[in-house]
Amino acid sequence: MDEMSSKLATSSVTAVQVVKALKALSSSGEVKHVSRFFRGNDEGGAPDNKIMGVAFGKIFAVAKRFTQAPPGEIEKLLASPFYEVRMAAVSIMDFQARAKSTTPSQRKVLFDLYMRRHDRINNWDLVDRAAPHVVGRYLVDRPRDVLYRLARSRDPWKRRTAIVSTYYFIRAGEVEDTFRIAELLLEAEHELVQKATGSWLREAGKKDQRTLVRFLEKHAARMPGTTLRYATEKLGKDLRTKFIGR
Repeated sequence: MDEMSSKLATSSVTAVQVVKALKALSSSGEVKHVSRFFRGNDEGGAPDNKIMGVAFGKIFAVAKRFTQAPPGEIEKLLASPFYEVRMAAVSIMDFQARAKSTTPSQRKVLFDLYMRRHDRINNWDLVDRAAPHVVGRYLVDRPRDVLYRLARSRDPWKRRTAIVSTYYFIRAGEVEDTFRIAELLLEAEHELVQKATGSWLREAGKKDQRTLVRFLEKHAARMPGTTLRYATEKLGKDLRTKFIGR
């Protein structure tokens, strides 16, 4: 067993401790505010979702405090009906995935956990919090077939994972998968898949504007307006007018 895996396996951090820390920070006044971010009751949502009322900054602080939580305890957090508890779970996963000390075997454990319990990663920000490093970083030097399977899923959050995970590839200067996956998502009906697709096309375009322009010349006419607006945000005025005017 490697050092990182050994540390996590022997960690005394429990899901109960994390939940207790979150409850201590909860406020009835925050319930309405936090509820505005949750879209998981749309298509692909969880019927048992509950809002505890914990501000996001406080959730992240709790997650950082309990970063050494072992995979089994993280999975218990993902099983919680409380949105903020699941946010803490994916935040812990993100912190672990970002750590330089995290070994390849531990990255695989995090990746496998994300995929196995994707049913609990059921909101746009839960995906965005963890997918780039837990999924994208793990796959950066591996086959990426799983992302294409996710892109073809009927679950909007799996589809969002497919495109959001490519952020790590874009940072490494690789944009091909972003454009190929975006092509699979062009007719997605869910607004938050459309926004993610457009946003990541925009980011890929910052690295390779020529490829983005070719992509838009081929697909702009059938792209949802939301996707097109996000994808063209950083283009010059003339190019934006050319594509938005179609």
